[in-house]
Formats: sequence, C-alpha cells, structure tokens
Amino acid sequence: MVSRLRTGFVWVTALIIFGFLFYEARRASVSLESAEVITGWCLLCLMVFLALFNIRKKLSMLPIGKAETWLLFHTAGGVLVTAVYWLHVGNLWPLGLYEQLLALLIYATVLTGVFGYVIQRTYPKRLTQTGVEVIYERIPREVSELRDQVEDLVLECTEKTESETLGRHYVDTLAWYFRRPRFFSHHVFGSQHGRQWLRQQDAAVRRYLSDDEKVYLDQLIELAEYKNGLDTHYVYQGVMKGWLLIHVPLTVALLVTSVWHILLVHIYAL
Repeated sequence: MVSRLRTGFVWVTALIIFGFLFYEARRASVSLESAEVITGWCLLCLMVFLALFNIRKKLSMLPIGKAETWLLFHTAGGVLVTAVYWLHVGNLWPLGLYEQLLALLIYATVLTGVFGYVIQRTYPKRLTQTGVEVIYERIPREVSELRDQVEDLVLECTEKTESETLGRHYVDTLAWYFRRPRFFSHHVFGSQHGRQWLRQQDAAVRRYLSDDEKVYLDQLIELAEYKNGLDTHYVYQGVMKGWLLIHVPLTVALLVTSVWHILLVHIYAL
C-alpha cells in the first residue's frame, strides 16, 4: 500500500511539473518572451538530477534514501525529460545538425534507460527460477569444469557398456553445447529454446540406447540442464552489467553536449 502511494505521488508530481512548465511556456509565448529558455534550463536540471542516480548507487552506504525510491524518481524523471524536450523543441525531430545530435543522444539515453529498467525488473526474478547461484566471473570456469565432468561420464559409459552410441552423439552434437555458453539471443528474451533443444537431443538418441546407457544419458541431461542455468546467468548478468556501459556514457555525452549548447545559445545572444 505504501509503495503504491509513493509511486502515485511521484508520477503525480512529474505530471504537475510538466503542467506547470507547459503553462509557463505558453504564457511566455503569449508575452513574447523566450519559452525555450525556461524549458531549456528545466531540462538541464532534470538531466543533472537523473545523472545523480548513478552517484547514489556508488554511495549506497550513505543514508540518502532507498535505492528503490531513487529508481522510481529516475524512471519518472526519464519520462518527464522526454516530454519537456518535446515541449522545448516543439516537435519530435529538430532541423539543425547540432540539435539533431542532441535529439539522438536524448532518445538513445531514454531508450537504453527503459531497457535497463525492464531488465532490472525482470531478470533477477528469472535468475532465481533457474535454481542456480553463481558469480558471473566464475561462469567460464564452471562451464569448463562441467565439460570435463561430462566427458568423463561419456568415456565411462563407453567403457562399461562397450557401446559408442552415446559417445558419438556427444561428439557430433553435445560437445558443441558444452564448449561455451549457448543460445545467447534466446536467453535475452526469456525463451526456453535451450531446454527444448536439450529435450530434442534426449529424444533423438534415447531410442538407440540400452537400459545401462540410458542411466548415463539421464546423468548427462541433468548436467546439461545445469549448463542451461549457467548460460542463463551468463546472459542475464552480462546484460545487466553491460547495459550501463552504454547508458552511462550516453548520459555523460548528453550532459556535455547540452552544456555546450547552452553556452552557444548565450554566446550568440550577446
């Protein structure tokens, strides 16, 4: 209940701010004043406020508000920035080359911000559903150790059952799967293609195996399912770490370009 009230308060506040700016911009236009000055400075202040969120995450030990509250303000602020920008320029895409660069940076920053918000809200829940807990930097080593374990299992099956069916299937198909994390694009969008592919491989070879070989196949598929969980962590954790490498530089570039834009406007005004 408290969370919903806080969310509603933040979005209503953003709406009130935009309504006030819209009114002031129209009043300035009627009074033959420069509405772009009002909206421009407000836009810069909003972008600086949004940039503070990254600083807040690095100073998590300080009692300056919950990260969830900051994220809520950051999300509402991102939407407000887009609306104020449209109010500032008067259309979706400006004409000047420098103004187009600013527009491109704003849209790219907002879109990467939306993408980051979505993955931060969905990926952690999906990771818990895998039943696997692993540190991102250890995943390549985990995959390597798992591959060695699978190959030992296949060799043991070949020696004890005196049959090469499972071994040939591993060399022809599953060795590719265990070599490194797979199905990156499918995991990004939450697809279960990896598990479906494993079921297909299981069904394709099971019919040709003896009862003794099927015992080894069951163990192999269990390890393959664990590998699918590692792949999911590799993709999700990698994306959650990597999107900031795009979003933060875009934010910095946008701030620098905006400040230079203000300087140019005031220099020409003189």
